[in-house]
Amino acid sequence: MTTLPAAGSLRPTRTETRTLGAAELTYEDRDRTRPFLLLHGGGGVASMAGFAGLLAERTHSRVLLPTHPGFGGTPKAAHLTGVAELARLYVGLLDDLGLTDVTVLGNSFGGWLAAEIALLKSPRVSGAVIVDGVGIEVEGHPLTDISGLSLPEIRQLSFHDPAKSPAPAAGGTGPSPDLQALIGYTGPTMADPTLAGRLGELDVPVHVIWGESDGIAGPAYGKAYAAAIPTSTFTVLPRTGHLPQVETPEELLGALLDLGR
Repeated sequence: MTTLPAAGSLRPTRTETRTLGAAELTYEDRDRTRPFLLLHGGGGVASMAGFAGLLAERTHSRVLLPTHPGFGGTPKAAHLTGVAELARLYVGLLDDLGLTDVTVLGNSFGGWLAAEIALLKSPRVSGAVIVDGVGIEVEGHPLTDISGLSLPEIRQLSFHDPAKSPAPAAGGTGPSPDLQALIGYTGPTMADPTLAGRLGELDVPVHVIWGESDGIAGPAYGKAYAAAIPTSTFTVLPRTGHLPQVETPEELLGALLDLGR
């Protein structure tokens, strides 16, 4: 089970020595809480930014929040042709930063990406949290195709209370401008027929968290996600849709901390 620090708690003090120019400096480091890698979905990095701040403030964790290449107008390298390639990019980031004991948390497409990162079995990753993830195929419970829907229609499906949806950008009436970037990674079906079978290979703790009012991928889809993972725990959040980190961030944080106690 992935253990998360309770609010205000710190990991044991570590003593380190570094050489700074001609001098050596030994110091105690008390702020060594578990790092998190947060992965946004098709709504872009803004859909995860508020929760990233809440998580860092309440748990004193190091929280990394990248923008997936191609989203938000950022450049996308030619070799990033699918979710697996993007997952390898993020494992490379953890290697470059020298991080260990990392919990990877992703929502929607980011949940699929978190699963693919965990499947790479990097020793730097100690657990994953899949929040209303997509990517698997579940008979009788298909994902809702949002490609032809208007923004109000997508909001209605994504939120228990659509009034909690962030105000759209000026002139925004259609799907997210990042939808094309998303499809560039996932394909038009936003699913991989091999993923559910491969999830059985996971050997790190995985917490699958789902909004009970998710109109994009309903709770039955979430149960199937959790059932495919031998090391999973499944939690349903009431009065919550597809984006818990936006609609009920306190409840999402509470689910993480409760599991860690």
